Amino acid sequence: MNEYNPLALENQLCFPLYAAAREVVKLYKPFLDGIGLTYTQYIAMMALWEHKTLNVKTLGKYLHLDSGTLTPLLKKLEKDGLLTRSRSDKDERELVVTLTEKGADLRERALEIPRKLGECMSLTIEEARALYTLLYKILRQT
Repeated sequence: MNEYNPLALENQLCFPLYAAAREVVKLYKPFLDGIGLTYTQYIAMMALWEHKTLNVKTLGKYLHLDSGTLTPLLKKLEKDGLLTRSRSDKDERELVVTLTEKGADLRERALEIPRKLGECMSLTIEEARALYTLLYKILRQT
């Protein structure tokens, strides 16, 4: 009988989470290329499609991204005309991002992406729901 090795890659929870996340992002790539977004830009746009306007701090919390990652991403989306960045009227230290009309229009082109991605994955609806629940259980702890 083999002794348990706590440092064996196959015994780590973090590794399959990391590797699966990378594989899922790869599955998104051809669909996102079609609308001109990277995966990280896509999740930022999803938050804006839902909320229209967010301060950067709140957006970072939603996406689990730090400002070092978020700032260049938002600058690129602004350059592409999908959002605007401005200082809050209430507190000029607060940066606010707002969806533009062009950004809102892009939502229509993205509507089929979740369905198309679902067709690429070999999970039943029940398995996908269970995985979703477990992953959000982990995220709520961070």
